[in-house]
Amino acid sequence: MKIIIADDEILQLNKLERSVSKVVPDADICSFNDPLALMALIEKEGGSSADIAFLDIEMGPVSGITIAKKLQSRNPKINIVFVTGYNEYATDAFELRASGYVAKPATEQKIRAEMENLRFPMPKPERREKKLSVRCFGYFDVTANGEPLKFKREKSKELLAFLVDRRGAVCTPREICACLWETDKFDYLRQLTKDLRETLKEAGAEDVFVAQFKEYHIVPSLIECDYYDYLADEPYAVKAYQGEYMLQYSWADKALV
Repeated sequence: MKIIIADDEILQLNKLERSVSKVVPDADICSFNDPLALMALIEKEGGSSADIAFLDIEMGPVSGITIAKKLQSRNPKINIVFVTGYNEYATDAFELRASGYVAKPATEQKIRAEMENLRFPMPKPERREKKLSVRCFGYFDVTANGEPLKFKREKSKELLAFLVDRRGAVCTPREICACLWETDKFDYLRQLTKDLRETLKEAGAEDVFVAQFKEYHIVPSLIECDYYDYLADEPYAVKAYQGEYMLQYSWADKALV
C-alpha cells in the first residue's frame, strides 16, 4: 500500500506521518512539506500508484484541493483524505467525492477511523507469521513454537526485553549500554548481539532481530506480545495487566496507565 502525505507545516506533517505509520505500519509512506514538489512528482510520474493521499488543504502556493484534483485525474480510485484545521473546506471536500475529512490534530484514532471507511477499500494485507510469543506482564518470558526460548546468557535475554520495550525503535549501542549497565560495554554488547542472533536463528526467528552498524531494533509485527496488545486495547491484555511489567529488570519499572 502506498500513501502520500502532504502538509507544509513540518510539525503537523510529522504528527500526521506518525499517526498513519502506527495505523498501517507496513505502508510505503511518501511525505511532502513542499506542495510544489508533490505537484512536480505527479506531473512526472502521474501519482497513479498511490492508494491513499492525506492532504492538508491550505499549503501556500498550491492547495490540497488542487493536488487532489490532479491525483484524481491520474487515478480516479485514489482515496483522498483531507486533513485541515478549517471546517469551511468540508463542502469542497465533499464535492470532490473525497474519501474522508479529518480535523486537526490528526490523531491515530481519527486516522484509523478513516482507514476503516475508505471510499475505495484496500485489500487486507496478508498476515505475517508470528515468530515469537513474548510475555511482558509479570516476568519477561519468550517462547518459540510453544517452547521456552533458551538464551546462552541472561543478558542476551535482557537485551531482547529492552528492544521489545522500545517497540521497534532503533537503539544505538550507547543507549543500550546506558540502560543495561550505566556504562559503556561495547565489546560485551557485540557478544550479546551475536548470542541473541544465534539463539533466534536456532528457533527459526532470526528476522525478528535487526542488527546493523551501530543500530539495533526488533520487528514488532513478527511477535505476539501482551504489552503490544495492551497498547492496542485488546480486551484480554487489558484484563491481564495487574500493574507488573518485566519484574526482573530494574529499568522496566513503568506503570502502564
